[in-house]
Amino acid sequence: MISKNQIKYIHSLALKKNRDKEGCFVGEGPKVVADLLAVQTPEILVATDKWYASTNIAPRQQDAVVTEEELGKVSFLQHPQQVLGVFRKPHEEVSIDICNKDLCLALDKIQDPGNLGTIIRIADWFGISMIFCSPDTADAFNPKVVQATMGSIARVKLVYRDLCAVLDELPTEIPVYATSLEGENIYSQELSSYGMIIMGNEGNGVSPQVMSKVNRTLFIPCYRKSKGIDSLNVAVATAVTCAEFRRRSI
Repeated sequence: MISKNQIKYIHSLALKKNRDKEGCFVGEGPKVVADLLAVQTPEILVATDKWYASTNIAPRQQDAVVTEEELGKVSFLQHPQQVLGVFRKPHEEVSIDICNKDLCLALDKIQDPGNLGTIIRIADWFGISMIFCSPDTADAFNPKVVQATMGSIARVKLVYRDLCAVLDELPTEIPVYATSLEGENIYSQELSSYGMIIMGNEGNGVSPQVMSKVNRTLFIPCYRKSKGIDSLNVAVATAVTCAEFRRRSI
C-alpha cells in the first residue's frame, strides 16, 4: 500500500520548482525504470507484485507494493505500467572537452517535452553522450520528457547553460554546426567526427545570438517541389542530421 504522504510527494514532482527543490524526478514503466536502476538506487519504488516478481527485486521499507488501481492514483501516465520510481537528478559537471573528441548536441529553446525526450533518445542511439541546453529549453526531468526518452535519460548527460557562453569557451578550430533554412545542403558538406551540432526552437529555429557563434550552417533539402511544407519537426531533423554525421564516420 502507498501512503497519502507518498502520493502527495510524488504528485508534487510534476512541477519543475519541486523537482529542483527536491533534486528528484519520476520515471515510469519497466523499460525506463530498469535503465535508471542500472545507474542509480531509487529514492522510492512503487510497483505491483507482478513487477517485483519479474525482477527479483525485494521492496524496501520506503517502497510500496500496490495494485494496478493504486498505481493509477499516483502515476502520471494515462495507462500506468507496473512500476514508478523516484530518482535523484544527476549533477553533471560542465565540460566542453568532449567537443574536441566527439559530437555533442546543443538545444536552443526547444519547448515541446515530446520533442526533447525524443532528441535525448536519438542522441543515445547515435552515441552522443552530452547535450547542452539553453536555460529556456524544456526541463529534461519533466515526466513527459522522461517517458519519451524510453530510458535514454539514464545514459545521456544534460547541462543547462547559456549557449553563447558555452560557445565562447570552445576553441576557434572546433566546428560548430547549426541547422538553418538558409544553410548549405548537408549531403554536399564536409562533416567532422567531432564538434557541436545546434538544433533550434520549433517555430523560430536557432536564435540570432547563438547563430552568430556558428561557423557552419546545414540544411536538409526538401524533395517535394510544390509548396506546402517548409520545415521538418526538430526531433526528425535531429535524427536525420545525426545519422548523416555518423554515416560519414563509418
